[in-house]
Amino acid sequence: MYDQPRPNPAHHAMTFDQMLERVRYEGAYPTRERAAEAVHNVLAALGRQLTGDERVGLARCLPVEAALTLTAQIPATEHLTGWGFVKDLAARTGVSPAVARWDTGAVLAVVTRLAGPDLLARILRRLPGGFALLFGQAELRQTEPAAA
Repeated sequence: MYDQPRPNPAHHAMTFDQMLERVRYEGAYPTRERAAEAVHNVLAALGRQLTGDERVGLARCLPVEAALTLTAQIPATEHLTGWGFVKDLAARTGVSPAVARWDTGAVLAVVTRLAGPDLLARILRRLPGGFALLFGQAELRQTEPAAA
């Protein structure tokens, strides 16, 4: 049997060092250590929000060190909106919400490329509103009509 063409082609594997360099570039961080700190903080926070097949799929796309950070977290019972995610990250890391938002954008820009469009779409369907913007995507969710 022949393999069918896949709409979401496999991305080239990225090492953790390459991931850190991409995040360092995206976030304009002065050192690799600062980029590594952002990667671990953001992926740990994402690991608390993401569950199911999407969590497993994303872990498969990430370098091993990053995947371990993501999957070492126990998923939270309360799902945060995108802004809630940033505020929670700021509180846990002791930085301002602006810095937490910057770190989130830098890390998730790289994660977006590693995940590919199909997995990213599934991840965004699973997460509450506001996350698409954190991943650098348009927020296309339809709001529920207000009760009359």
